[in-house]
Amino acid sequence: MRMMIGTAPALALALAACGSNTPASDVDMANEAVVNEMVNDTALPEALPPATAMTGQAFANTAAASDAFEIESSELAGGKPRSDAVKQFAQKMIDAHTTSTARLKTAAAAASPAITPDAALPVDLKGKLDALKTASAATFDADYVREQVAAHENTLAAVRAYADNGDVDPLKRFAADMVRPVSEHLDMARALKP
Repeated sequence: MRMMIGTAPALALALAACGSNTPASDVDMANEAVVNEMVNDTALPEALPPATAMTGQAFANTAAASDAFEIESSELAGGKPRSDAVKQFAQKMIDAHTTSTARLKTAAAAASPAITPDAALPVDLKGKLDALKTASAATFDADYVREQVAAHENTLAAVRAYADNGDVDPLKRFAADMVRPVSEHLDMARALKP
């Protein structure tokens, strides 16, 4: 849509040049400048930093915070869900992400120099966790499932990106090994019917 609106100035410039004495090369240069401006203006914001910009420490922190969110949000599901399927999924997430945290710590320790993952939740995940804590029993299942889908989508993007472009080999291997289980968790979360 934006590209169609953005082409109007270039078209107008080209049409205006038809009736003027402006050399064609000047019109071409002006059109090129307008097109370049349109392309630059339509750049989409990135949800995650580019994988090449994510350091080993940043990835370790992202993975640790993801595990912490999964565990803490799933522990909330111990008493609130109405659905047995949601309760079972939550227990699987606690078990899987506890194991993932241990594997992350091992991979980070094998880095040279060693990396210590920081599991502090970023502001957005803290807010989501707080919202789940105050969710009513009537809405908890749907809220929890929605957050699980979103969290696993973000984690999957991060592990794929780092597996492809990471700068610390033990963490890169860890990320590659996590693609399959995170994909499976995402599929499981999407299949839940709260």
